[in-house]
Amino acid sequence: MVLVVVAATMVAWPNGAPASGLPRDTTDGRPSPTSSGAASSTIDSAAATPARQTPTLAAGALGSAPIGRVEEARVVRVVDGDTIVVDRGRGSERLRYIGMDTPETVDPRRPVEPMGEQASKTNEMLVGGSTVWLEKDVSETDRYGRLLRDVWLRDDTRPSGWLFVNLELVAEGFAQVSTYPPDVRYVDALVDAQRAARDAGLGLWSAAPAESTPVPSPVRLTGGGSGGGRVSCHPSYSPCLPVVDDLDCADVRAMGAAPVRVNGPDDYRLDADGDGLGCE
Repeated sequence: MVLVVVAATMVAWPNGAPASGLPRDTTDGRPSPTSSGAASSTIDSAAATPARQTPTLAAGALGSAPIGRVEEARVVRVVDGDTIVVDRGRGSERLRYIGMDTPETVDPRRPVEPMGEQASKTNEMLVGGSTVWLEKDVSETDRYGRLLRDVWLRDDTRPSGWLFVNLELVAEGFAQVSTYPPDVRYVDALVDAQRAARDAGLGLWSAAPAESTPVPSPVRLTGGGSGGGRVSCHPSYSPCLPVVDDLDCADVRAMGAAPVRVNGPDDYRLDADGDGLGCE
């Protein structure tokens, strides 16, 4: 048995709310060795007085409340079921949820997968335009430069005062557990939620998951130009990038098109430094 002693700086908040923008000294919780695991501000999740309380998880259960340091952020946009854009006070940053994966909806190389649209809409309903609390596990970012975080909402309908968004999407059957060590803090809770969703036949585990309307995968050209024929290329980029709702550098690199020359309006915001070359 490992005894962890937590020392936290307590701050008196009027009306039980955190004073915006004030950093809090916290401890960064870690799973035991046997476990399988807006303006920027941080708080000690144990010291916070929740504004919102868990019908599915009792207070104190793994995944019912953050066990590490959390940071406030505003959701700028929901990309799909497992990816959002947030602002921690440093501008827009793309964030990938830890420990789970939802069906694809925005990959230009693949059709929309079954339950993908439902996963995206559920994620939008949960966090769209909301203030969320981000909990880091071990890694800061993934290989595409996206923040890796567990994402929490304040929820006064739950005994713990928190809703764990990653876990909620798994529990409702819209996501599957997908872990990459060393970021495995909540893997046990995620696996339990997936087992319950599967046993109940929810979402992905239903007999016949709802089919999403497939979209054709665009053909990538190796040269510039409009492409012609069936290929729809965005006129601002060379080599050819497909005309889609959104595309980021992770997508461009996955397509093998990076770096890309920006010859016009940078609708996909790939040229961060304005030098005419995106995703260098």
